[in-house]
Amino acid sequence: MNALNITVIGGGSTYTPELIEGFIRYYNELPVAQITLMDISEDRLKVVGDLVQRMLGDLPVNLVRTTDRREAITGADFVVAQLRVGGLAARALDEQLPMQHGVLGQETTGPGGFAKALRTIPVMLDIARDIERYAPDAWLINFTNPAGLVVEALSRHTNVKVIGLCNVPINMKMRVAEKLQVPPSEVELRYMGLNHLSWARALVNGRDVTDEALKLAWAGGNLDDEYLKTVGLIPNYYIRYFAHPDRVLREQLTAEETRAEYLQGVEAELLELYKDPNLKEKPKLLETRGGAYYSTAAVNLIRAIAQDRREVHIVNVPNQHSIDDLPVSAVVEVPAVIGKSGAQPLMQGGLPAAIRGLVVSVKAYEELTVEAAVTGDESIAKLALFSHPLVPSWDVAAALWNDIKQAHAAYLPQFT
Repeated sequence: MNALNITVIGGGSTYTPELIEGFIRYYNELPVAQITLMDISEDRLKVVGDLVQRMLGDLPVNLVRTTDRREAITGADFVVAQLRVGGLAARALDEQLPMQHGVLGQETTGPGGFAKALRTIPVMLDIARDIERYAPDAWLINFTNPAGLVVEALSRHTNVKVIGLCNVPINMKMRVAEKLQVPPSEVELRYMGLNHLSWARALVNGRDVTDEALKLAWAGGNLDDEYLKTVGLIPNYYIRYFAHPDRVLREQLTAEETRAEYLQGVEAELLELYKDPNLKEKPKLLETRGGAYYSTAAVNLIRAIAQDRREVHIVNVPNQHSIDDLPVSAVVEVPAVIGKSGAQPLMQGGLPAAIRGLVVSVKAYEELTVEAAVTGDESIAKLALFSHPLVPSWDVAAALWNDIKQAHAAYLPQFT
């Protein structure tokens, strides 16, 4: 296999050293000839790129930095997207605006995730069109949130070869392995749902250990124990926002700062650390950004495609016939066999009644959100908001939409 050319869109992100660490760790198994970091910020490219160069050390990897997206994409074998349209300032608004209407604020779920999707989808469609033109054989590996919605839009409106990836499934697997004291390789997740709205059964060497894992790793946590016992499935962390929205909203309203405001401080501190000419590895502080196992998931997925390994990974791809209760074109988060032709989702059957209604409802919201983002139709935008389980009424949806449209006008040209 020839050494790969990897392009990172959003290469100035403070997450980038986490990703690079993975390529360094697996270099002997997955040779890389060139890594291109593309970002709209020259300052971030300078700071992050210098650290990446020091991390690479003596490895024979050519590092390129550019603000020209087409230059970055040309010749790429894999394009990794990890961008945030509007930066953390826009995320702060995504968290603050819903709370003014009695709805919890979160960057990927509810009205906050909706606003982020509207800003992000048009940019990702432009990136996909550049890939179609300048690197038509390249794979787009999408980490950009809201990941499921982004892949839904790309799958419906482009021909780019795209797979969405989230680090929640691998974190769930590692948590099960740690609490049951078994190697991660012995843990299998029967995983079903959507990105940030998913559940799993856990098996160790073919034995169902779901109940045991729930007691050891999830009981007494952020989800009510009765809920865990009744549903009988291991939950994605984000289920908390649906199971306990009132509780989360109270916490947010009484907090000294939002998550985005906290992370703005972390980002500034990380960038200062990255400037240290003696720093040659990702700093411990980066773990507070929430990207655990990000590099492992990304590099192993790329390796599975490039080397046609026919491995099972949990990814975001069109459903095909994996989940009986959703359209074949709907993007889902499920285990899939990964090889040189992409992802073949494994059949999960029908969703249990305990989770079916919520998943189907959120998928309808996602479909409407993609339509609104692409068409710029304000009526569809309000309908999408109204369809989300966390939005209590049409009146609240309409008021939220007016605030979102005004606050993010610079990033929503399709609605002007």
